[in-house]
Parts: sequence; structure tokens; C-alpha cells
Amino acid sequence: MNELHVKKGDTVVLLTGKYKDKYVKEGVRRTGKILEVSPKEGKVIIEGINKVKKHVKPRGQKPGGIIEAEAPVYACKVQLVCPKCDKPARAGRDFKEKGGKTEKVRVCKKCGATL
Repeated sequence: MNELHVKKGDTVVLLTGKYKDKYVKEGVRRTGKILEVSPKEGKVIIEGINKVKKHVKPRGQKPGGIIEAEAPVYACKVQLVCPKCDKPARAGRDFKEKGGKTEKVRVCKKCGATL
């Protein structure tokens, strides 16, 4: 798994798992921004989703204690949210002309907006 369908900074929605059901209110799914991507493991860290408590030992000037941090989630369990139509959508590829060069960009499969 070297290539993922999401990038750092994308807004995604969780499709499966316990956190999908826990935060569903009136048909609104839990969304979050991707903080970190690990293509080698095929996992992503999403802001505010899959929080776990970690016991940290004091090291030098840093105090110890119990901290909350986001744990990684498999990338196959998340889907991109289109910023234009504000709905979960698949990402497609398109080639656009820019300054005499062709660029490969991601587009929304529902509305055609660039992601």
C-alpha cells in the first residue's frame, strides 16, 4: 500500500467502525481533517476521531500524566468530503492545462469540482 486516495489536510468522513455510530446525529456523520498520512501502513490520523488515552512518563522538562491523542485509522474506512457539494464523494483524476503544461488534479465524481 503505497498510494492512498486521501492527502494531509483533506476533510473526510468515517464510513465504518464504532466512532461512526457513536457520533451520528440526525443523519450527520462525523467528519474531520486529516492530520497525518502513513502510506506504508495504509493509515491516517483524523482530527478529533478515534481518541485514545496514553500514559506518558515524565522526560526532562516535559511533565508526565495521562494525555488524549488521536490513534490511526485505516484509510479504506474513510471517504473524502467535497468542499463544494459538502457530501461524501469518490475522487477521480482529470488533466488540466496550466501554463502550457498538463497537470493531474483530483475531481469530485458527483459535482466535478476540483478537490
